[in-house]
Amino acid sequence: MIGEKWTIYWNEFSSDTYLYGSEITFHSRNDVEFRNELMPSGTVIKQWYSKTNYQAQRIEPTLPMIDGESFYQIELNIDCAEGENCLGRLVFYDRFDKEAGSVTLRDSVTDFRCPLKTYSYRLQLINGGVKAFRFHSVVIREILDESEEDDEKNA
Repeated sequence: MIGEKWTIYWNEFSSDTYLYGSEITFHSRNDVEFRNELMPSGTVIKQWYSKTNYQAQRIEPTLPMIDGESFYQIELNIDCAEGENCLGRLVFYDRFDKEAGSVTLRDSVTDFRCPLKTYSYRLQLINGGVKAFRFHSVVIREILDESEEDDEKNA
C-alpha cells in the first residue's frame, strides 16, 4: 500500500544545475526542456537536497525527510529520445555529512530503502548519454506493508 507521496519539480534555474553549454527552457512547473549537445556522460545535470545551508547555497530543501525504517518508491518522469537515458542517483549522508550509501536509479520506477543512519540525502539527475530531454517531475512514495497498515487502522 502507498503511504505519503511527495512530488518534486525543477524549480530554480541555476542553482546546482550544469549550465556550461546548456539550454534550459521552463515551459511550465512540470515541463522543463534541457538541451546540451556536448555534455559528457556521467555528468550531474541537477541536484535536489533534503537539507541545505541557506546562507551558503541560497536554496531551500526540496526533498522530503525520509527515514531508514520505511520502504520507498521513486518515479522519474522524464521524456528522453529513443536510445538515450537519464539516470538518477540517491546519495545518503549521516549526521557528519559522510556518505552512508547510495542507490542508482536506472529505471523510471525504483523501490529503495535508505540506510538506518541516514540524516540527509541528495537526488542527482545524471547524463546517461542524453543530448536533450523534458523533465516533468520526480515522485517519491512511502510504501507501507500490511502490518503497518493494520496498525494505522487500529489507532
